[in-house]
Amino acid sequence: MKGSAIAHPIEGLIKYHGLKDEILRIPFHDSISVATSPTASHTTVEFGRFKKDIASVDGKQLADRELERVVFVVDEVRRRSGLDLKFRMASKNNFMSNVGLGASASGFAALAVAASKAAGLKLSLEKRAVIARRGAGSATRSVTGGFSRWRAGFEDEESYSYQIASEDLQMGIVVALIPAFKFTEDAHKAVLTSPFFHSRLAFVHGALAEMENAIRKRNIEKIGILAERDSLILHGITMTSIDEMMLWRPETVKVILEVKKMRSEGLPAFFSIDTGATVYVNTKPKHVQEIEARIKDLGIETIRCGVGGCAKSTQKHLF
Repeated sequence: MKGSAIAHPIEGLIKYHGLKDEILRIPFHDSISVATSPTASHTTVEFGRFKKDIASVDGKQLADRELERVVFVVDEVRRRSGLDLKFRMASKNNFMSNVGLGASASGFAALAVAASKAAGLKLSLEKRAVIARRGAGSATRSVTGGFSRWRAGFEDEESYSYQIASEDLQMGIVVALIPAFKFTEDAHKAVLTSPFFHSRLAFVHGALAEMENAIRKRNIEKIGILAERDSLILHGITMTSIDEMMLWRPETVKVILEVKKMRSEGLPAFFSIDTGATVYVNTKPKHVQEIEARIKDLGIETIRCGVGGCAKSTQKHLF
């Protein structure tokens, strides 16, 4: 009873912040993201008569809160399948985790798909997205991949992701990698204390409609403009919460200013920043090489990405 899956992390385009149900990870509003490839998480799950549940990521054995999050996802698979067996899990990323690149999203998406496969469950992507959400909210959008919208909903089964456009719509993405350890869960809790949080709730519905319209019209520049604006609004709320979380680093600001300079020179470049210091620079695919060179000239490591697809099962097992 073994299953493996590969899932891509996501870049938030219209991001979510704050949870109205912290246990089931149901957000206050919808959100939209794009899956990034070739960055990916590869996960294998096996059910059997083991003494206890065991999980590792990139060779590190998980314990305490990290293990609890994995078990919470697998417990739902066991409940749906009727299995009464322990599991072992191994996962590895081909990119750095905990730096704002969405490793938890791809990791829990791959976990949900791999565990469902191992348990013999035949589920739609939407149902797998519901299961993945228990580990990390954004994992629901990693399951469906491409350009996806996460429907917030009110109940467990109502909160899932669906695809707006597939990887056929390609966007150039240059990741300016700026390592800075972060605590996303803490940020989601603290953001509710910002005096601007309720203003965002009023603003975000129009922003979502604009973004979905831009995606359906395949307007890459408009997608970039809207994601950039949303990033500034989201981080403004994070910085004005009770914890005054300053997630940016000097290199973050350096990239932002360089992106603005490129745009003033006629190069269509737009920044986007999730919960961390790392910066995504969005553009049309034909401009990726030039933009990447400009970011590298700042002395910052880059990863060149495109749009990734949905989470998929694989016959390649990690053990």
